[in-house]
Amino acid sequence: MTPETSTALHITIATRESRLALWQAEHVRGLLGARGHTVNLLGMTTQGDQILDRSLSKVGGKGLFVKELEVALEEGRAHIAVHSLKDVPMELPEGFVLACVMEREDPRDAFVSPRYASLAELPQGAVVGTSSLRRQVLLQALRPDLKIQPLRGNLDTRLRKLDEGQYDAIVLAAAGLKRLGLADRIRAAFEPGEMLPAAGQGALGIEVLGQRADLIAALMPLMHLPTGLAVTAERAVSRAMGGSCSMPLAAHARWTDGGTLRLEAAWGDPEGRRPLVHAAAEAAVALADDAEALGADVSAQLRAGGAG
Repeated sequence: MTPETSTALHITIATRESRLALWQAEHVRGLLGARGHTVNLLGMTTQGDQILDRSLSKVGGKGLFVKELEVALEEGRAHIAVHSLKDVPMELPEGFVLACVMEREDPRDAFVSPRYASLAELPQGAVVGTSSLRRQVLLQALRPDLKIQPLRGNLDTRLRKLDEGQYDAIVLAAAGLKRLGLADRIRAAFEPGEMLPAAGQGALGIEVLGQRADLIAALMPLMHLPTGLAVTAERAVSRAMGGSCSMPLAAHARWTDGGTLRLEAAWGDPEGRRPLVHAAAEAAVALADDAEALGADVSAQLRAGGAG
């Protein structure tokens, strides 16, 4: 047993059964196992995985990806749930906590296409697939001539639909492609100044029941404080603005060379009737309360600019 672990636990991880979700759960299992814990996986299919013919904003939001996992925790069939943080609702149900935020992978969006090297190369009227309202409004701001079409399914399903010719290009999270060894599918990565990421994008969060102090302690060594503070600020913006996937909102925080946290956000009108609203602020952030305050500042700027 390693010095960090005083008591070895038997831990069951609730996870979705997509290839990416299983990679994430296996990643956490390996890290906990190296600290002396015994860990196994409980694979589950969520409503979000089953409903593929409608956009998430029309069927209940990203919470559809986590509800069944939370029920498994509540019933004691599992002890922790590993999530892509951008899929976690801003308000957790009573009794649940986000015990750990792990170090972030690449937070950017990726342009994926078998024929075109970048967004600029797409011909007029090209079909681009995404089911994210955030990506939709940001793409429309960059290229109003494009046809943005819904794209649902797990990462492999989305790539298959692209390869079958249903789309000229699709936009995915770079982190997922990199985690599955598919970085060569990325033709170009959108820099945040071009397409601002979603709150929490690229980070993994681990959810537990708040009463399980032993599990929270066991997860502490996996916590990455700089990522945790950054996503706290991002999620504070999203929470203040209504925090659902039916809201076309981007929020991304990065640490500057001077050690401050710079938070940027953008809100768009999915109907395209109003221009994008941008906001940004920078502050010294050492505690979660500081990050929350930074998020409140940026969300107030967005509302003052007409967002919401």
